[in-house]
Amino acid sequence: MNILAFESSCDETSVAVVRDGREILSNLIASQADMHAIYGGVVPELASRKHIEAITGLTDEALRQAGLSKGELHGVAVTYAPGLIGAVLVGVNFAKAVAFGLNVPLIPVHHVRGHIAANYLAHPELKPPFLCLCVSGGTTLIVDVRGYTDMKVLGGTRDDAAGECFDKTARVLGLGYPGGAPLDRLARGGNDQAYRFPRASVDDHPLDMSFSGLKTSVLNLIHNCQQKGEELNLPDLAASFSAAVSDSLVPRMMEAARLAGRTQISVAGGVAANSRIRADLETACGQAGYRLWLPPLALCGDNAAMIGCQGYYELLAGNRGDMSLNAYANRSLEAG
Repeated sequence: MNILAFESSCDETSVAVVRDGREILSNLIASQADMHAIYGGVVPELASRKHIEAITGLTDEALRQAGLSKGELHGVAVTYAPGLIGAVLVGVNFAKAVAFGLNVPLIPVHHVRGHIAANYLAHPELKPPFLCLCVSGGTTLIVDVRGYTDMKVLGGTRDDAAGECFDKTARVLGLGYPGGAPLDRLARGGNDQAYRFPRASVDDHPLDMSFSGLKTSVLNLIHNCQQKGEELNLPDLAASFSAAVSDSLVPRMMEAARLAGRTQISVAGGVAANSRIRADLETACGQAGYRLWLPPLALCGDNAAMIGCQGYYELLAGNRGDMSLNAYANRSLEAG
């Protein structure tokens, strides 16, 4: 079964063709990062316009690289939420038109479900049930993946996402946007004990997290040193900050696995590319005897292949669209 997929939830336009939920036939990404870097973050109106400019050409090229004609497609998958509403609408409206024109099912896919599904593309032998740590610029969740379309959120951030903290810290340090990768590289040469940052907890909800205090703490430290003319050791700062984020994520993931009785652990989302978090998870899973599934860096960020993969399983479960975005706008990760 060949699924044409679209992802346009933020600042990357992506079109892919995925076969049977496990094989990538093509996966094209047009990144807007250089344009938004000028502003230090994503400008929603500019992102929407760039999606409009890119999506038609990417679709033609994705089909060409996949070696398929339009008549060989069995469904059209698209990210319907969450994301920048203008950007999401570009992908949804284009996908609706394609599905209607080809008379094939329209398959709405929750963006976070797509990130989880990236692990199926990287590891064809992976099957539910397993736990997935979903960490990105807008999401921080611990998800119990009970089936391909049956998921339950066990914990998550109460305020800022982990990825947002990385981006804001990197911007203040002058590392540019997006900030996760340069901050990660900087941290590899630093002492993670040099600066002490808070690890917040939420009363009565041990699997929930809070990153607003961490973000405020590191930004205050940077601003205070700048105002006083004091020199910061940037590698030490980056390493200490990365350790604080990881310390907020990894122990909770291990506790969630214990409580849920899961022995398979996976990670998804842009922050899943962070080397400190990956290393700490490998160590913790090794000590607990859990199997850890890590997606390759190329599948951590936003891409349409992950949407096509999850779209395949949503279609098998009967989760088809009715050409109306409103029918899906309020659906949660768990509801699909």
